[in-house]
Amino acid sequence: MLNSGRARGGSGEWEQPFWQQRGWILSAGFLGVLVVLAVLFAITGNGAEGSSGASGDPSPAPTASSDSGSGSGSDDGGAQDRPAGCRTDDSVQARPTKAPRDFHWKANGTGLVPVSRTAGPLKYDGPVWSCFARTPMGAVMAAHSITDHLSYDGWRKVVDRQVVPGAGRDALVKTRAQSGDKSTTGSPDAGGYAGFTVLTYNRSQATVMVLVSGMGGGGYGSASVTVRWQDGDWKLVPEADGTIYGGVSQVSGTDGFVTWEA
Repeated sequence: MLNSGRARGGSGEWEQPFWQQRGWILSAGFLGVLVVLAVLFAITGNGAEGSSGASGDPSPAPTASSDSGSGSGSDDGGAQDRPAGCRTDDSVQARPTKAPRDFHWKANGTGLVPVSRTAGPLKYDGPVWSCFARTPMGAVMAAHSITDHLSYDGWRKVVDRQVVPGAGRDALVKTRAQSGDKSTTGSPDAGGYAGFTVLTYNRSQATVMVLVSGMGGGGYGSASVTVRWQDGDWKLVPEADGTIYGGVSQVSGTDGFVTWEA
């Protein structure tokens, strides 16, 4: 069952997901691009098909991309590099063709984020949801959780613990801080997470394309997010200018994506 919307809190205000929040335009650049694409879609009647657009930071990234990894159970060399209390089954290295059977929606303040006992997150420390499997599906869960939490109060803790250090993180903090430390609110016509696809993956880095619903005319928007395995977990990799999304497009349907189904 697709996530058609987001749960709302007791303030009486409707909170939009990150891709539709006005206060997040500067740091993500997502809403503005999708609005332009939505207008073009309405005029031409043709949506631009999503394409890959991996994010990265100035530090070198792995060049290989594969569907498989060595070993089973925990990471290569064992689980000693994982944070205390974090242990995952990392044996499934194939790119996912369907959502995990144990996937469900978990409230993030007033929002909903996909989580899984097999893929993660397994640890919840305020806004920091961590301990993801070192698998393609674990990377998918990290891409959703980390980016979503950057839109809410507590985003600074997320940046400190779940974003790769460097010029990109510094720029992200600078632009995100312009919106203040509180959550951004909007109108009640928000969409939701509709699907995903893993564009590239190896055990060191992955790029995930996220599909969201709620575009004008019932369309969808997509954007790619890159995560890197560092300090025993997946962390977000922003561009040098702080942008966390790449390959932003409007798409006409869910073809090519794994949809979130209950």
